[in-house]
Order: sequence, then C-alpha cells, then structure tokens
Amino acid sequence: MTSLSIVIVAKNEALNIVDCVRSARFADEVIVLDSGSSDDTVALARAEGATVVSTDWPGYGPQNNRGIDMARSDWFFSLDADERISEALAREIRAAMANASVNGFRVPRISMFCGRFMNHGGWRPDYTRRLARRGKARFTEHFLHANLEVQGPVGTLREPIVHYSFRTMESVLEKVNRYSSASARDMTASHRKGSLGRAIAHGLWAFLRTYVLRLGFLDGRWGFMLAVSNAEGTYYRYVKLWLLQRGAADGSREP
Repeated sequence: MTSLSIVIVAKNEALNIVDCVRSARFADEVIVLDSGSSDDTVALARAEGATVVSTDWPGYGPQNNRGIDMARSDWFFSLDADERISEALAREIRAAMANASVNGFRVPRISMFCGRFMNHGGWRPDYTRRLARRGKARFTEHFLHANLEVQGPVGTLREPIVHYSFRTMESVLEKVNRYSSASARDMTASHRKGSLGRAIAHGLWAFLRTYVLRLGFLDGRWGFMLAVSNAEGTYYRYVKLWLLQRGAADGSREP
C-alpha cells in the first residue's frame, strides 16, 4: 500500500498545532519541524503522536526540504501549522496517491481573514502544490515565498485545505510586518530593485487587483479590508527592499 508522510513546519504554534496534527493523523507519518518554540508547541505535537524535530530556521523552502528528506513514505504532503486537512480531503489524498500517471498535485485552499473565510480577492480557490511523490519534488530555496516544484505531470484535487491564516486584525498586522521583511529579503536575493515610487505603485496595484479585478468587493467590508491589507503589505515589502539596498549601497544599515 502506498504510504504518506505529512510535514509540518512550526514555531510558537501552540494555538494551532493540536488541531493541525489531528487533521494529519490519517497519514502513516507526521513530522513536525520546530524552529525554537518558546511555548508548548513541541510538547503538544508529541502528545498528539507527531515526530518532532528541533532545528533552526533557514527559511520556508529549505525547512520543508529538510522535512521531505526526513520522510520515509512514498508520498509527502506539506502542511502549515495554521492549516487543516478535512476528512474529505484526506480521502481524496489517499485516492490520488494511487494515480501512477502523475508525480504531484495542486490543492485548492480556503483562507480566513479576520474571522471570515474569503471567497474572492484571489483567495479562493488559491491553488498550491503540496502533495507529491517523494524523490520527484522539492521546494525552491526562497526564504518566504517558496514553491513546490514537481518533476513531471501535476494533477488537481477538488477538496480544499482549510487555512486559518488571519484570525484577528492583530495577526494581520503582525504578519504584514513579518512577511514584508522576509519578502524583501527574497527580492534582494533575486536582484529586484526597490524605490519609494515602486512601493507606491505596487501598493496601489495590489489594492486594485484584489478589490476590483479579483472581485474582492463581493466580500463586502471584509473584501475592502483585505485589499487594503494586501496594498499595505506590498508597499512595505518594496519600501523595505529599497531601504535594504540603500544600506548596502552606503555601507551602513541606517536608511
């Protein structure tokens, strides 16, 4: 019988890790890579039967690749700590692994913003490659926005991952800051150029794309808040990129 390992990367995820691991227990193996949690993440994950490995944080892509290398099953599924696999998706995953003609699958995802699951603004179905045959797929080495690259044909599943991405406005603001910093780091490594003008232009475009082109207005007030959040995150990403490059140019870390 074809076997499955689920790889979860985590840090200070005591709020999420129990439900996350429980949703993954249909797999033959659940591996949690913890990068220095100061809360009860490790103990809670172990209590739920996961194999917990303590490690540093080299970035999202490299960390997931570590988990893939540790996995012992025929297939692997990459799951974030704030995500859940429903029973329907679990059944579909098991059935999909019997397909000998493909080496990986992309999975739709439904995500929460300030307590509400969003249907527009580019947030649904939000396909992401997560399931793959071990030895046939690796994540890119990006610190934040890493992608799973699959060798050969890729199929598509129907049932979504449930993503509790932003439960509160406080979590939105915290992640906007953290993600924009990590994204600026990735863009620096990719030799992207930043400037205040680019930050303003890309921020405005992010709002229009989310709210108008991707029909975010159909989600009402939450759609507007999401568009503003996307605009802010994009603006800060390019501002931080610009400041990083200014610091490198003049030999200091000060803007």
